[in-house]
Amino acid sequence: MSRDDAYLLDMLRFVREVLEFARGVTEEQYLSDIEKRRSIERSLELIGEAARRISKPFREEHPEIPWKDIIGQRSVLAHDYGDISDIRVWDTVIELVPSLLRALESLVPPEEKS
Repeated sequence: MSRDDAYLLDMLRFVREVLEFARGVTEEQYLSDIEKRRSIERSLELIGEAARRISKPFREEHPEIPWKDIIGQRSVLAHDYGDISDIRVWDTVIELVPSLLRALESLVPPEEKS
């Protein structure tokens, strides 16, 4: 397994984690549950950290993944915590993470997905 494959697998695992944490949760429940918010934020941060470590050539070969946005969100979550918008994080989980799951599943070798 290459380094890029290992980081893609990490991203896939953390994406699945986010979706599991959010399963059955409404926006209102998310906003009122500090533990839920922090667990999802941390998983999103880890997705961004893994994305940041993927080689530039690989990222350039796969523009279908919003690398810059993922890495940028990681930076906000890790360093600019005062700028975190809970609504924006929730919107990311609902609107973008499912498509990221599909994109990553197409990139991770089948034997590595489970």
